[in-house]
Amino acid sequence: MSLFSVFLISGSGMSAETERLSAIASNIANADSTANSSGQPYRAREVVFQATPISDSDGGNGGVNISIGGDNGAATAGMSGVHIAGVVESQQPLKQVYDPSSPYADGNGYVQMPNVNPVDEMVNMISATRNYQANLDAFNVAKTLALKTLSI
Repeated sequence: MSLFSVFLISGSGMSAETERLSAIASNIANADSTANSSGQPYRAREVVFQATPISDSDGGNGGVNISIGGDNGAATAGMSGVHIAGVVESQQPLKQVYDPSSPYADGNGYVQMPNVNPVDEMVNMISATRNYQANLDAFNVAKTLALKTLSI
């Protein structure tokens, strides 16, 4: 295992959590939106992560030419980073709010509202922030280790 693979793993985790935080921010911002640009109620977005093997293009000799994923090089045993497999819309049912005065109300006076739960989104935001911080801490420890190694 190369020291540089730690940078790749931590970096991929930070990138993934940044995308997750962006989706959470979008969900919170649209929690009260009755309709999007297509006239439909906003649906919460969820980021799907996927493990990606770390590969050394030099065959695992500890070189600095490392990439995440791809077909170049052999995968380093048991190590993987993360990437965004996709951003999907939540399939949970939309909320029904009784508001007969709304222009979006159906014949019974109900308005379909987004399926965003602000409490769940705040919990997800705290989780994503802590995951980002853990990846940043691992990155900084590896950086400190590399700098101390160079100073020997």
